[in-house]
Amino acid sequence: MNKAIGVALIVLGVIMLIWTGFTYTKKEKIIDAGPIQVSADREKTVSWPPYVGGLLLVGGIVIVVTAKKSSDS
Repeated sequence: MNKAIGVALIVLGVIMLIWTGFTYTKKEKIIDAGPIQVSADREKTVSWPPYVGGLLLVGGIVIVVTAKKSSDS
């Protein structure tokens, strides 16, 4: 179980190191006056610092190594 969590953290860490964020489009209402509605597409960006991916990667490696040692005993 711990080994699977460690592997998942490693994969997530690598992904977060490669892609430091993503952008999506959201439709927002600008004017809503009865039958008249005006909307616009707004680009939103979600980003995270690269060290978060590095921390997840290192944490996953530590979990995998410690899980392997405890299963060998």
